[in-house]
Amino acid sequence: MLIGEVARRSGVSARMLRHYEALGLVRPAERSGSGYREYSPQDIRRIFHIESLRSLGLSLRDVRRALDDPGFAPAGLVDDLIRRSRERIAAETELLTRLRRIDAAEPAAWQDVLRTVALLRALGSPHAGARQRAALSAAEDRPAPPDALAEAVLTESDPHVAGALRWALARAGEDGASLLAAGLRSPDAAVRTRAVLAVAEIPGDAATALLREAHAGTDPAVRRHAARELGARGVTDAIPTLLDMVVEGHHDTDAADALSALAADPAVADRITTGLTDRLARDAGGTPGRRRLTQALADLPGAPATRALARLTQDEDRAVALTATYLLGLRADR
Repeated sequence: MLIGEVARRSGVSARMLRHYEALGLVRPAERSGSGYREYSPQDIRRIFHIESLRSLGLSLRDVRRALDDPGFAPAGLVDDLIRRSRERIAAETELLTRLRRIDAAEPAAWQDVLRTVALLRALGSPHAGARQRAALSAAEDRPAPPDALAEAVLTESDPHVAGALRWALARAGEDGASLLAAGLRSPDAAVRTRAVLAVAEIPGDAATALLREAHAGTDPAVRRHAARELGARGVTDAIPTLLDMVVEGHHDTDAADALSALAADPAVADRITTGLTDRLARDAGGTPGRRRLTQALADLPGAPATRALARLTQDEDRAVALTATYLLGLRADR
């Protein structure tokens, strides 16, 4: 079979077949009466073997070794091809993500594209200062793609950069909240914490719904962060967690502030007062916990809280009694 017919049947161009011959991959030994190369059935099978191996990503050098070296083992090379393929896919995926983010920014001119690219690169900088400047720029100048900010928030370990990123993402509104939902369900505790802190800074019903979900979960740290913000948003479901936070001393001042905010509703104030006094009666948290509960009572409006403080001035625990006496005096001066 002459080279032109081999090219038509195999799909390999005549130019590539000549290249294979030059490299010694295929050597048609026979000649036609006119002196043209003739490919034998064995040559054609070898051409198909070459193309099969090339389709796996092998270089021509490796193809030759695979076909001609009886001792050539495929396992190591296949593992290397898998690694290189994964790296290539990761790079292509990253490029696709970057292009989608640029498209989401709706650039009107190439200058806008360049600005977005610079911002995305800065958000991925190894230097915390550069990431922080990018986050502040995203919030103040031209909004960054919210999904880029959400991704950065969930991976950022520097507290100053994280704060700037949360602020920038909050400006995206409820769109930003929905992008953090997956972070709240992450198997990584640090990611869940970053997600709930970011959601807490986003206003709106979508963020509140995510905070409710976080509060219903099993991660204690996430539950506490969610409860503080839910209390500030008037969600009474957070009360038991906030009371536990006061007892345990986990952000107890913030928890007491959230309880005080909820107590603006008289009915809720009575419920909170009951919860505090019940825990005091159970001696929850020992002396430190009972003192914190007493201090939380002082921030609640209404006669029930005042009566509870008055009873505590006679408490057997002198530290609690002195705290209640002092706070009751401040309450009388208001």
